[in-house]
Amino acid sequence: MRLFVYQKARYRYTCTLPGPIFAKTMTDVEKPINFIQQVINADLSAGRVKKVITRFPPEPNGYLHIGHAKSICVNFGLAEQYGGICNLRFDDTNPEKEDEEFVQAIIEDVEWLGYDLGEGPCYASNYFEQLYIWAKYLITQGNAYVCELNAEQMREYRGTLTEVGKNSPFRDRTAVESLSLLEDMRLGLIDEGAMTLRAKIDMASPNINLRDPVLYRIKKMAHQRTGDKWNIYPSYDFAHGQEDAIEGVTHSVCTLEFAANRPLYEWFTTNLPLPSIPRQYEFGRLNLNYTITSKRKLKQLVDQGHVDGWSDPRMPTISGLRRRGVSAAAIRNFCNSLAVAKTDGTVDMAQFEHFIRDDLNVNAGRAMCVFKPFLITLSNYSEQEQFNVPCHPNREELGQRTLDFGRQIYIDRSDFSEDTTLSRKKFKRLVIGEYVRLRSAYIIRADEIIKDAAGEIIEVIASLVPDTVGQDAPEGIRPRGVIHWVSKHTSADCTVNVYDRLFTVASPDEGDRDMLDYLNPDSLVEMTGCKVEAGLVDAIAGDHYQFEREGYFTRDSGDLDNLVFNCTIGLRDNWKA
Repeated sequence: MRLFVYQKARYRYTCTLPGPIFAKTMTDVEKPINFIQQVINADLSAGRVKKVITRFPPEPNGYLHIGHAKSICVNFGLAEQYGGICNLRFDDTNPEKEDEEFVQAIIEDVEWLGYDLGEGPCYASNYFEQLYIWAKYLITQGNAYVCELNAEQMREYRGTLTEVGKNSPFRDRTAVESLSLLEDMRLGLIDEGAMTLRAKIDMASPNINLRDPVLYRIKKMAHQRTGDKWNIYPSYDFAHGQEDAIEGVTHSVCTLEFAANRPLYEWFTTNLPLPSIPRQYEFGRLNLNYTITSKRKLKQLVDQGHVDGWSDPRMPTISGLRRRGVSAAAIRNFCNSLAVAKTDGTVDMAQFEHFIRDDLNVNAGRAMCVFKPFLITLSNYSEQEQFNVPCHPNREELGQRTLDFGRQIYIDRSDFSEDTTLSRKKFKRLVIGEYVRLRSAYIIRADEIIKDAAGEIIEVIASLVPDTVGQDAPEGIRPRGVIHWVSKHTSADCTVNVYDRLFTVASPDEGDRDMLDYLNPDSLVEMTGCKVEAGLVDAIAGDHYQFEREGYFTRDSGDLDNLVFNCTIGLRDNWKA
């Protein structure tokens, strides 16, 4: 019997850093060495490992989320540190839930985070033939059998955490019979649910995962890569370790929920003639408050229409964060700042937001957008002029942008009040009879208001103070503050989406909570009729801007036919628990 039939060409991990400057973060020198690095250092020193090979193995049954980002950074980061290899591998063993859409989305996310896939990803489906050979090998060695218990009976026979299981009546079936039935299962001659292939381990084991786990189940459905070739598909537990062995993975690093599966992982590597012997290590997963990272629950939000798809900017998916305007650098810096430890924990959302702000403050160009346009007419000004101002106050290399200025401008409605009793300390904006400076332009004074028939203010007549562009205010003139503005005649109409946290409580799925009861009704506020400076008409999706005095924004990649900007994050944390 030929026991090993497949060897995938491997590729080296390389990291291509994006153009923007990274916000300051903890260096590798400053960070203490984690326990996985200690293991790798010992393995290399002892000669047990010559080259470090890791992997990131998502199942393509949904989009990647922020929790996956930590695993990506850990596995690809270790490969980078030790000059090794990291494989992106799809554990595509369940065609019922998997889709090519998810495959492509995952590839896009990993590459967007800055990781080069080299020759391309690996797939569990590439190894189906080899896994089947190894399944037959287990049968011949007396370590597997075909079982005819249905799912309900199997649960009954399995026992509980406090009660041992009992042997299946088919456990002592002969190898010859099991081999014949397994082939019939493969050929589609057996009904779904009628039979499974199970490992023969120990039904009295305190670890339920070792109580004769299922290796193959019948699923008569096409696979997105192998078509109708297979009527049976391997379980994740059977496939995973063997995939690692085929790829020569030295350190199979996963999150803590797989710790109880490690004895089974090692049982397979002990009882099969594998080309290499990988080792599994677990670290604490990333949990964020006010966030759901269960794929099943995220899918529920999508399927029930509570969000606009997997890439909704309110979603914790990598594609959602990207559409919202969070940069790859911010995600990597955040993930790399977290401890790689043997315990789970929950990270405050504010910590993630700190890294987002730090990155955008350094890399986002400045611009002005008026959310609620309010007309100002300058009575003593009739010219048209342009001001050249820096795109960023601290980065000359980003160049300059041009601001159009004319007799009529828009300011935000909240930046004007007719109440002359407001103190300068509490209201640093435009008030009748007083002065305010327009950002990068003149000082103006509000002189009179114009109201409509209903008594609503629709326009303010103001006067401009000459020679105050880039100059100190003349003696006797003390502006209340500085406000933003745009030209009435050259500004562009746009829509601005302002996002808040998707849930109103820190742990929306804790215990028996139904997460849907805690959806934030104000998680999205769509503002139409906004006015943005003319230079942003051709803004590119993914480019970042600080709308002065408002927050950080990006052009929406989900609606390129219209000028829509998504709020990435505010200038400061205004969240109140």
